[in-house]
Amino acid sequence: MNVRAHMSMLFHLDKCIGCHTCSVACKNLWTDRKGAEYMWWNNVETRPGTGYPTQWESQERFNGGWVYDGKTLRLRLHSKLGGLMKLFYNPSLPEMDDYYEPFTFRYQDLFNAPASNDQPTAIPISMVTGEPINIQRGPNWDDDLGGSNTYAWNDPNMAGVPESVREQMQELERIVFNYMPRICNHCLNPACVAACPSGAIYKRAEDGVVLVNENKCRAWRMCVAACPYKKVYYNWSTGKSEKCLLCFPRLETGQAPACAHSCVGRIRYMGVLLYDADRIPQSAMVPDDQLVEAHRAVILDPSDPEVIAAARKNGIEDSWISAAQNSPAYKFVKVWELALPLHPEYRTMAMMYYIPPLSPVVSVVEEELYKLKISPDSRDFELFDHLDDARLPIQYLANLFSGGNEAVIRGILRKLLAVRTYMRRKSVEGEVDRKTMELLDEAGTNPKEVEAIYRLTTLPNLAERFVIPQYHRETAIESWTDPLARKGEAGFGALQPPQRGE
Repeated sequence: MNVRAHMSMLFHLDKCIGCHTCSVACKNLWTDRKGAEYMWWNNVETRPGTGYPTQWESQERFNGGWVYDGKTLRLRLHSKLGGLMKLFYNPSLPEMDDYYEPFTFRYQDLFNAPASNDQPTAIPISMVTGEPINIQRGPNWDDDLGGSNTYAWNDPNMAGVPESVREQMQELERIVFNYMPRICNHCLNPACVAACPSGAIYKRAEDGVVLVNENKCRAWRMCVAACPYKKVYYNWSTGKSEKCLLCFPRLETGQAPACAHSCVGRIRYMGVLLYDADRIPQSAMVPDDQLVEAHRAVILDPSDPEVIAAARKNGIEDSWISAAQNSPAYKFVKVWELALPLHPEYRTMAMMYYIPPLSPVVSVVEEELYKLKISPDSRDFELFDHLDDARLPIQYLANLFSGGNEAVIRGILRKLLAVRTYMRRKSVEGEVDRKTMELLDEAGTNPKEVEAIYRLTTLPNLAERFVIPQYHRETAIESWTDPLARKGEAGFGALQPPQRGE
């Protein structure tokens, strides 16, 4: 048993309000530099939709992630020899049009415009060429357009959804969308690390954060193509790759990442997961419908004496073990089995998790009036038994979070509905009837677990949402440099001592 620790984030999609505060916080902190204008290390997508960059999930074009052929696991992008052949031309790279051409406005026109009867305007100009452009796309261009033919029906996850259901979703009274925040998943089996010819991308052993050593980066951009989530970006100004670093300078001082700390809906949770590194290969080489179960098997019980002993043997401190025992990520992912990785079929073993959203019930037209397609007498229970009548198709959610396994999604939605029904009976009606208790049994839960889920979902304080252990980075720094010198040298990018006159 090779026990290691990993800092993981969890997103509760039922709570996301699509305010993009997380994106703005990240943008202001990390990607407000020249060459990083189009980089959104954190972005919030409207689903169904094409996402950012456009149709990033279409691996037939971008060739990201891994492929399991029944015997071995290989990069979808290329083999070792194929990588050499693509060093100077890689057709799998996203183009500027897949993102958007960075633009700003020529604000000086507002001050220098000659006298006129018309209100002066600031002309949009490209930040790459400096020439005027006609803006046709931008960040979150498809925001809130979940029902549009242009975006929603080009979502690759709509594959497999019956045509009749897709036609129903197109009707005005049945249009639905939800928000899905995305950051780098800091995977256990990262394709970007495997594809990098210069070895510039690496995974930190202490907390699992995937980082780019920009001193080694040679701008081959294989990482951009190999990442199936398209969360590695190329800085056209510096000629280096950049990506989300999980705000590790904040983590090392006990603070949550900027995106999580600023979250208005409080949808994000952060905690330590202990995992068995020896199980990673076998967990990545299973059929698609078994990937979720195999992924959960890699996560270890931090209260198990054998796991604790193995963790200590690997140098994991007791403070990290204690943080893992109190981790909200562990509870949602392993104990309650409510959270899933995004697109497990990419086989990168993503370590950022999502709780699938509930959605309203579809409506029907009766005598020119809209009516919910459930019985008014037992609305809660009808929804529990008729998940196929929810506006977000089960198959769509399965394509996103469970490798197409609908049974996993149905189990999670039933448990979420059981929590909602039980707490509604208890808090609104003042009593829990026998039928509600039977509902809990059918969902595989109990009152104690339901109240724990409810408590951590709706009423957590900051310390419960973010359980971050002490890093003790000063100990590691003291072993190779003077801490005071390090303090003056540290910054974003290459570590170089400041020189006078430069």
